[in-house]
Amino acid sequence: MARLNEANEQLARAIIARYPEPRSALIPLCHLAQEQDGWLDEDAMAHVAELIGCTPAQVLGTASFYEMFKLHPVGKYCINVCTNISCQLLGGEELLEHAESRLGVRSGGTTPDGMFTLEDVECVAACTEAPAVQVNYRYFHRVGIEDFDALIDALLAGELDDVVPPHGTLAKVRQDLAADRIANITAPEDQEMPVWIARAEASAGEGAAT
Repeated sequence: MARLNEANEQLARAIIARYPEPRSALIPLCHLAQEQDGWLDEDAMAHVAELIGCTPAQVLGTASFYEMFKLHPVGKYCINVCTNISCQLLGGEELLEHAESRLGVRSGGTTPDGMFTLEDVECVAACTEAPAVQVNYRYFHRVGIEDFDALIDALLAGELDDVVPPHGTLAKVRQDLAADRIANITAPEDQEMPVWIARAEASAGEGAAT
């Protein structure tokens, strides 16, 4: 499946309604499409473009900028092994080499069963907890060789399903806002001048007059 299904299209329209400009919902809708299928394909991006009133190329231009959006199929679990300086000094390179051996794929590859995609990544901002590993962007700290093997075993056994959802899922609880709780969605060109700006301009005008 590539285009948003009926339920997700309704959700997409609810998300769009939270913004004064439909295009502002581009990134949330890309996340929604990726949650549905685990990655973003061309049909999904075309559907997002239709919903927010832009071109598929503009959706691709944004999605391709962010590493979290995958433009090709990936495994159920996307494993990121950090090899930047702190992690490298504490065994990140050796951990990545072991991960390649354990999973039977090189960095950037996906296991034949579609369970794991392995990636060598730059700093994941957990330098004090090196070596750091992410699984679907959930952190695992101070991971050694045995820890990594235990992590893979636990994922395969389904023991971490409550901790690590399938790739593409950002949160287990989705934000739900009633219409009367949505923040100001007046189009920018129709908005009144903010009070603090009007007050500052008035004050500046008074100062100039004196």
